[in-house]
Amino acid sequence: MNLIFDVGRYVLFMRNMFSKPERLKVYVQRTFDEMVAIGIGSLPIVAIISFFVGAVTTVQTAYQLVSGFIAKSVIGTVVSDSTLLELAPTITCLVLAGKVGSHIASEIGTMKVSEQVDALEVMGINSAGYLALPKIVGGLIMIPCLIIIANFLGIGGGLIAGKYSGILTPEQFIIGARDTFKFYTLFISLVKATVFSFLITSISSFEGYYTTGGALEVGEASTRTVVRSCVMILVFDFLIAKVLL
Repeated sequence: MNLIFDVGRYVLFMRNMFSKPERLKVYVQRTFDEMVAIGIGSLPIVAIISFFVGAVTTVQTAYQLVSGFIAKSVIGTVVSDSTLLELAPTITCLVLAGKVGSHIASEIGTMKVSEQVDALEVMGINSAGYLALPKIVGGLIMIPCLIIIANFLGIGGGLIAGKYSGILTPEQFIIGARDTFKFYTLFISLVKATVFSFLITSISSFEGYYTTGGALEVGEASTRTVVRSCVMILVFDFLIAKVLL
């Protein structure tokens, strides 16, 4: 019953965001602020994780290809396809669920328990739209951009790891990456990024908006946000792969 109740309240929350919109100028400024917080603020951790995930994938793939009959360029194929289809969008968004999602939930949750949300309602402002919509739009714009960067850095990390560990040359890596590259693979990566970004920002905004109590409940809402966002990312990761592949 709690699951059905939460799903229904989530749907109503999404509807309320558009029930009484504010002036466009208000949303534009707040959206730019959220884009900076979500995109620029998350860039360092995304860059580090993507680079080393690509590097580790190269090393582990080379370890598994023990047969001398398999061309080393296959490593480039495996790393590039794995990065585009799964590693960059899914792992990056799981990390962002912890960083961005918990931050949004704690920010809105703190405003809720300190009655700042009630003050917005008293002033006639649609608090759900004012607080959540810029975060969702900012996430939908910036998280796919982060995933594109993660794709480049993941493949680049694999290439560099292959070169300096002596596994294969950059030319061999690039040949393997180009042989099986399809724009459809990149399209799937961006679809995943868009869906995951909506899940992260909307779930975290929802959890923060319906926080009640005090500081302890704000922490619980942040934890609940990360758990639910990660679960939904994995569920939709499977659904997208099943439908599009």
